[in-house]
Amino acid sequence: MIMNIADLHPKYVTDSSGKQTEVILPIREFEALLEELEDLTIVIQRQQEGTTEHQVFIEELKADGLLPN
Repeated sequence: MIMNIADLHPKYVTDSSGKQTEVILPIREFEALLEELEDLTIVIQRQQEGTTEHQVFIEELKADGLLPN
């Protein structure tokens, strides 16, 4: 599921001049962001993989015992 940025509730830490220096997020939102980043990383990696024809894939599943013959 793609996270909507509007669902985040960040709090900002500022320095003495008012410049934002850090962000604080509720742990659930932080963990969701990490999961989203991991998912996107996997998508990018898999885009570089080759493809397999459907029939070849079915035969591989059968050979591995994951589908009945």
